[in-house]
Amino acid sequence: QVQLVESGGGLVQAGGSLRLSCAASGSIGDINAMGWYRQAPGKQRELVARILSGGSTNYLDSVKGRFTISRDNAKNTVTLQMNSLKPDDTAVYYCNAVLRTLGNSFYANYWGQGTQVTVSS
Repeated sequence: QVQLVESGGGLVQAGGSLRLSCAASGSIGDINAMGWYRQAPGKQRELVARILSGGSTNYLDSVKGRFTISRDNAKNTVTLQMNSLKPDDTAVYYCNAVLRTLGNSFYANYWGQGTQVTVSS
């Protein structure tokens, strides 16, 4: 069993900052990628930021320069620092991990329960 537990969402005014954290636990063999997706009402889920085990990152164009993703491989945690938030950033944010569980040779997607981020204008 694998669990992804998120924390750090909330309500903030435009221009403010929030920090999202996610911890993966359970029968984890190794984690390839960790990242954050978001889904706003009436829209599809989209990748916000992702970081690979080697440290390479990629970001949604609209968050580049404002959001920073980081990862602690030893603790199986991923953090998203969000600065200069805009009302368009309002969404439910989901932690994602592409990982292999102990005893398995294949990688699969795992998701957190989601955390609400609301940015007021």
